[in-house]
Amino acid sequence: MNPTTPVEDTVSDQSPHAFSGREPVLQARGLVKRYGRVTALAGADLELYPGEILAVIGDNGAGKSSLIKALSGALTPDEGEILLDGLPVRLRTPIAARDAGIETVHQSLAVSPSLDIATNLFLGREPLRPGLLGSVFRMLDRPRMRAEAARHLDALGIMTIQNPGQAVETLSGGQRQAVAVARAAAFGDKVVIMDEPTAALGVRESRAVLDLILRVRDNGSPVILISHNMPHVFEIADRVHVQRLGRRVAVLDPRACSMTDAVAVMTGALDPVELPEEAHAPGAVR
Repeated sequence: MNPTTPVEDTVSDQSPHAFSGREPVLQARGLVKRYGRVTALAGADLELYPGEILAVIGDNGAGKSSLIKALSGALTPDEGEILLDGLPVRLRTPIAARDAGIETVHQSLAVSPSLDIATNLFLGREPLRPGLLGSVFRMLDRPRMRAEAARHLDALGIMTIQNPGQAVETLSGGQRQAVAVARAAAFGDKVVIMDEPTAALGVRESRAVLDLILRVRDNGSPVILISHNMPHVFEIADRVHVQRLGRRVAVLDPRACSMTDAVAVMTGALDPVELPEEAHAPGAVR
């Protein structure tokens, strides 16, 4: 994708209106989380639909992190419910979320630099050798891991990494991010959550990661993108969820709403009801 391509040519060809009336893949209803006298989530809602990139934006203290932690199993809400494919689920731990098909790429990446790329992709899911070598001696099936790692990297068009046996510590920041994204895409068969994926990257590496997120979506995994970078959000998001004071205040259509208005809604300088009707993206369940 050419960095000079106009924004309207780089967003999804699928209109946000296509999500209206469809069953969300992932839904949060009325999530509440309190820490003593501090309320991090005050009845937060969210819907993620098949085939979309949903951006979540909000000022510091808006509850974005708590919302994502609830969806990824890192915290248990005090009230509310989470539904996956329309069915209530209890995501008490990150492992439970992973088992349900929800993968998260954290801002800290959570890769092991001293291990190779293939091992990082299968971290915690390492396949064992067939027969006695695996069942008795617990030997890892490294040839399979490297072959499948190469397949996953190729499926996402990650051409800058040629050797799955290469140590992650030898990779650039963008390549490490690509490894983390590839791991999430490989196992996140329901949802992939990405927390500030371009925060520590330069312009060129950010461009590659944005292209990677689009490929993850196009390969069939809906994506929740948390980002403070408004140009990135408006370039690739299908809908924009605005979080403020612990709850959702608006879901915007990035094709019909300006970045200035989105920031104004996010900070409370603009009431969402003051925006024209077409600026509001459909699909929010009331």
